[in-house]
Amino acid sequence: MRGCNKIMIFETHAHYDDEQFNGDREEVLLDLPKKGITPVINVGASIESTKTSLALAEKYEYIYAAVGVHPSDIGDLNEESFAWLTEQTKHKKAVAVGEIGLDYYWEKESSVQEKQRYWFKRQLELAKSVKLPVIIHSRDAADDTMKVMQEVNASEIPGVIHCYSYSPELAQEFIKMGYYIGVGGVVTFKNAKKLVRTVEQIPMERILLETDCPYMAPEPHRGSRNDSRNIPFVIAKIAEIKGLAPEEVEEMARENAFRLFQPGRL
Repeated sequence: MRGCNKIMIFETHAHYDDEQFNGDREEVLLDLPKKGITPVINVGASIESTKTSLALAEKYEYIYAAVGVHPSDIGDLNEESFAWLTEQTKHKKAVAVGEIGLDYYWEKESSVQEKQRYWFKRQLELAKSVKLPVIIHSRDAADDTMKVMQEVNASEIPGVIHCYSYSPELAQEFIKMGYYIGVGGVVTFKNAKKLVRTVEQIPMERILLETDCPYMAPEPHRGSRNDSRNIPFVIAKIAEIKGLAPEEVEEMARENAFRLFQPGRL
């Protein structure tokens, strides 16, 4: 795959099990390699979507799965379901624990936020124990995200801060811990000045390409259902910001993704 003359785009964060793809999922997925997009990581966000992500990975050679529970779905988690999740990390096509983290945008109650922190920490510790990278979701929770990561010595756990939304300065702190920064369609938005500054200031060696599809479609498709075939718009914007050729962005981001997501499993 990597020996081809044409560089292939590595999609590091998609949700093709989402119901928005129920009408044409197979058609879209079969078209991705034809459009130069492979491999793809389908990311779990709940116990159920971890199951469906693994099912997609089993069906399609170029799809891999992240197994984990999003902070908004921690109601799924108890000791029994966490034991099941732990077992899924052994799946031959499980390449990460994610997406996990904190989301205080939707959850304002301190008791719920405390539970989010508890299960974030448990899943970080799981990733460390099974030697898998993490995919971290963090929204309106910068301080507590960093605090929990420091509590578990997250610099010992490789990973990515998905759909990065904080300051360039905080991005540098995550990078010092060894983390990558996930950049998707938001970077093309007119109001994405903070993310544009972040991309300007961090090294290309720490950027991963992602869509978070079916969400976050880039300009000129903002507001429509997103899929991985829109990544070239993200590449073009990053290339413009960093003064690079799109092909350089594509190749470097691909190398970054293979470096993070355990080449031996891909």
